Amino acid sequence: MAQVVRAASLSGYLECMAALGCDPVPLLREQGLSRASLANPELTLPAQAVVRLLERSAEASKCATLGLRIAAGRVLANLGTASLLIVHQPTLRQALAALGEFRGRINSTLVLGVSEQHGEAILREDLALANPEPARQSHELALGVLLRLCRVVLGESWSPRLVCLTGPPPAFHDLTIYRRLLRCEVQFDAEFNALVVASVDLDRPGVLADPGMAAHARQLLDAVGQGTARGAGEQVEGLIRLLLPSGRATIEACAAALGLTVRTLQRRLDSEGEQFSVMLGRARKQLAAQYLANPRLRITDVAAMLGYSSVAAFSRWHAGAFGIPARKARLVKASGPNLR
Repeated sequence: MAQVVRAASLSGYLECMAALGCDPVPLLREQGLSRASLANPELTLPAQAVVRLLERSAEASKCATLGLRIAAGRVLANLGTASLLIVHQPTLRQALAALGEFRGRINSTLVLGVSEQHGEAILREDLALANPEPARQSHELALGVLLRLCRVVLGESWSPRLVCLTGPPPAFHDLTIYRRLLRCEVQFDAEFNALVVASVDLDRPGVLADPGMAAHARQLLDAVGQGTARGAGEQVEGLIRLLLPSGRATIEACAAALGLTVRTLQRRLDSEGEQFSVMLGRARKQLAAQYLANPRLRITDVAAMLGYSSVAAFSRWHAGAFGIPARKARLVKASGPNLR
């Protein structure tokens, strides 16, 4: 399945590059894109090209906070017609569920997970790229947009308790935008990208909640063929990422979580051209690349987060999957360009 994002995902990109005094045209051309390809927000673009564009643009403009700067100017309408359904949901929990339902039409690489423990909820964001590569700008853009969504639902005065970012802290002068946009403590070099919020906030009434408007919005979406439910592959993809650290990322556990038999889940995956073992390996490769790029995570930590009981088992898998030992892969990544 082709991984695509709406051109609206780059809304504000051209303006931000102009403000930074950097010509975006050569950078767009590098990725097979153009100004014209950004003109129609409903046009779909290759996800990998968009990720690379943002990373290259951050390097060219010497702006390590490009993704967050773009997010700062976003409005919920940039999510397209699905925004009408999202904004009128009764609670933030239901708004996030609506976002998950239509995620494939907004950004097919986006994986959003919600977990709760001890009075806190972690709204975790991942990009399930077919070919893992540095994606700090895309992660921070997506998390910034998620924060904007939460504030539209709960009110502009709302802020999360903590924002977790896997990237290293930027130069001191770049911290201003984090404080201005996020308005909360920020943890850099974190294990994942997420908003940490109070669990009670998930069930607070939305300031624009309107069941009648929400029902009308869904009818409109269904009428134009945008009301498709998440496929089995998308659901399993999210479950694998949530279950890996516990060592329970099995097809049996995923089937149980979805209320299906293993055979039924296998049939649904088959109909979408997916196989559980392939999806599991793909998720492990994507997360391994992401985790090894974080210098604060020990190899032991990475092994555990990927569901391995020992470093030796993880190392054998990594060498087989990537053709290079994990420790050597980390050294190679560390020697590459690192925007601070």
